[in-house]
Parts: sequence; structure tokens; C-alpha cells
Amino acid sequence: MATPRRPATGPHDGTGPVAVDGSPRRPRVLIAPVTVTPTKALGLSHLKGLLWVDVMYRATRSLADADYLYNHTAFNITRQTAGFWEYLDRACPDIDPSRCTEDDAGRLYTAFQAQPSPPPEEALQPYVRAVEETGWTHPVSRRLLEIWRGHYDWLGLHDPGITRTMPPRMGLEEVVEYLAKRGLCLDARRDGGPVYLDATAQGLPLRAVTSATGHPNYLGCALRDLVPMLEQYDEIVLVHDLELTEDYILLQKVFGALGADTHRLGLGRVPLDGIVRSSRHGVDHRHTVAGLADEFGTCGSTDAVRLGMRLYFIAALGKGGGQSFRMDLLREFIDRAGKLLARDDAPDAPDVAAFLRRNTGGRAFVDAYRLTSALLGRHRRVPLRALTSALHG
Repeated sequence: MATPRRPATGPHDGTGPVAVDGSPRRPRVLIAPVTVTPTKALGLSHLKGLLWVDVMYRATRSLADADYLYNHTAFNITRQTAGFWEYLDRACPDIDPSRCTEDDAGRLYTAFQAQPSPPPEEALQPYVRAVEETGWTHPVSRRLLEIWRGHYDWLGLHDPGITRTMPPRMGLEEVVEYLAKRGLCLDARRDGGPVYLDATAQGLPLRAVTSATGHPNYLGCALRDLVPMLEQYDEIVLVHDLELTEDYILLQKVFGALGADTHRLGLGRVPLDGIVRSSRHGVDHRHTVAGLADEFGTCGSTDAVRLGMRLYFIAALGKGGGQSFRMDLLREFIDRAGKLLARDDAPDAPDVAAFLRRNTGGRAFVDAYRLTSALLGRHRRVPLRALTSALHG
């Protein structure tokens, strides 16, 4: 694989990218969020991330050739997922996946995380081999993904293929060799250590991406999918939890060293009463996507619920995690969305493409916060009806 190179002209340098023959072309953008492992119910923080990415992707594809990478298969070999599957088969052999609800899976996941010690790597190997060789997914996780597809339909989210089997684009040894040749990887396995991602030349510490036996963590899995794709795009957008910022700064630096114009979007989790609670400790049904569907499934029109969710989780909560979730405020935003949608667009409102370009911040991709905040401006001319069908139709 050739080393990725930046395009001769960037999408925001005043001229835009050009094709081989010198003619203008649409910029190519890859949006790659960290995935939600299919081991639990979708909670409020998961929903926030999914809505941000969905708005970014749907809006950006109106201006650029945008792709949305969300590959569960690549991450199913991690200790978090494969370990949960091993726990299910060992501790709950009689479970009926067809009757398993998200809440059931969440309780099982909490029990898995509460074990006094994690399962040894040898116990995970049958699951790792099954994923690598056939793309196998445990029936409980398959059940969760099917339930999630229903949530996606309700929310009007683009489905990037959450139930599809997509083997990573590179083998672990191949990506390690590729990065090591470029001074971006240190393989210490011969000395009993792990494989490290190495951006020390840029002032960052080494970060292990495998165990000493070569079992990749989520960063190692991300490298297998992303490194072979870098040269295909003018801009890469990595979306992640704020808790993962150090790791994603490292990925950004490494991808930059490979010639990729890489951006990051870090999102804070959604607190409850001022406290951020991890799903590993359990999530109350009311604070899951399924719980919100129970609360708002018959509240107003479908479009009002979808737009209100986006206005609240993006414009109202913002990127950070400083504001606690409020059900009453979410209801207010859904009501407000219904009123916005009942209005006719101003006759002098710009077309959708022109409006979206105002909300890119000079990049090839649309800023979801700028866009949703602009929809709330009292005196802004917004082509809301056309945007509605573009953003969650």
C-alpha cells in the first residue's frame, strides 16, 4: 500500500480539490466515530454521539462525497466484547437470545463487569478466531443490533450497516509492519512486551495497541480499519468520547504523519443529576433510547420528535458534558420543533447547499452544532422543510 498523500489542493484552500485531469471535484470525507459495543442498552450518551454523527454525515453528503465508517465486526475481538460473550456462555448458558431485551443484556453486562477478575486471554481465543475467520457475532449481540435498528428507524438515523459483517481492511501483522517501516510503531513482542503506537517524535508517549500476546485493544482494531482508507479521502473526521481524547490525539498525529488531513470531535457524556454514570454500572430503562421511545413515541409528529431530539442533544447539550439530562427540557424542544416545522420557509431563505456551506467552519464537513444552533435563531432565514428531509428523512 502506498503512503497516503494529501491532495494537491485542499477542500478549503479557496479552489477545492481537483481530479487527475485538473477538473474540480467534490471533496471526499470519511466520518469515523468510535463504535458502541453491542453489549448493553443504548443510553443517553450513546444517543448523543449517534445524533451528532448522523447530522454531520447527512449534511456533509450534500456538499461532499462522504462515507460513514461504523464497523462492529472490527471491534468484536476486543476484550470488552469477546469477554462479555465468554461470560454469557460460561455463566448464562441457558439464556434465550430471542427473548433477551436490552435491559436484560445490560444487567448481564453489569454482572460481567463486576467479576473480580477478567477472563484470561486463552478463554477469549475461540471467540476471536470465530470473528476473524467468519465474522461471527454472538446471538445476544445480534439480538441487540436488531433492536438497535428499530431505534435507528424511530429516530431517522442513517444505518451505516450495524448488522453487516465487515472484516477489517488490514490484518494486524500487516498494519504493524506498515507503521513500523514509517517509524510509527514499536513491536516489543519479542521481548515480552506489547505493540506500541509511536508518536514520540511528536512529543506523545508510547501507547500500547495490543497485549504482549498480540491481542489488539480498540486502538489496534481502529488502525486495521482506518490506515488502509486514509489515502482515499481529503479529510478524515474522528468522533470520540472526551474520555478517549489522549488516544484520539495520538491517532490524529499518526494519521497526519501518514499525510491524512485528520480532524477530531470529542463529545462529553450526558450526566444525570450532575454525575456521569458508565453503562457498566447499569442504566435505568428511562434513560435509554427504548425508554425515550416509551416516553415520546406518541408525542407529536415523527418529524417533530426527530428534530427535537437533534436540537436538544446537539444544540442544547453542546459538545461538553456540563449539562445534566432533563426530560422536561427535551419535551420542550420536541414541542418547539413541531412549531418550527409548522411554519412556512421564508421566501428568501437560501437553498440547502448554501445554508449548509455557512456551517462548515471552512472545512469539507458540516459542523453539527453550528447547523442545529442555526435552526433555533429567531431571525435566521432557514430552509427548514428541505433540511428536515435531508437530515432525517
